Amino acid sequence: MRLPRDAALLVIDVQGAIDDPCWGRRNNPGAERAISALLAAWRAEGLPIVHIRHDASEPGSPYRPDRPGHEFKPEARPLDGETVIGKSARSAFVGTRLEEALDALGATTLVVCGALAQNSIESTVRHAGDLGYRVFVVADACWAVDVVDLAGHRWPAEDVHALSLACLEGEYAEAVSCAATLQAVGLANARSRLKQARTRAPE
Repeated sequence: MRLPRDAALLVIDVQGAIDDPCWGRRNNPGAERAISALLAAWRAEGLPIVHIRHDASEPGSPYRPDRPGHEFKPEARPLDGETVIGKSARSAFVGTRLEEALDALGATTLVVCGALAQNSIESTVRHAGDLGYRVFVVADACWAVDVVDLAGHRWPAEDVHALSLACLEGEYAEAVSCAATLQAVGLANARSRLKQARTRAPE
């Protein structure tokens, strides 16, 4: 896995609302810990970060701005100066200034994490792929919930998560691990520093 110096970390919908019982059972309970590690690495290396916040308009949604769940979870709370984009659709590109913000950051590669794999993650990644971004989805830094199909069969969150990533793999994105991503972040900055040093070196 290789990342350019402009690789932007996209953290999607990691708000208290996602813990509401209405979503049902989830998988990957360590996802928030992985997200926190990714944020720490991006901040340490000075790479661009974009936080996506869901601003629901549906009555009763735990993601409504007037509900306590609208707040970011502690593991994913933005720092002053970091970009925050509010959305009301599933894709973070619909009706928002996300593409404009990414252009301002010079980002051509996105590293995506957050919730939910089969919902806002998948919608945003498909949209990003069609717009021409190179996209990595950090598999263990996102999660899914159980889904009941039209025949009444309940698919466990683990299967939903795996299938969502499989549908994206190769077409819209590449699924990667948090460990590989953390290693790639350090290497991206090291390559950038080496290139700068070579540029400054006298003939």
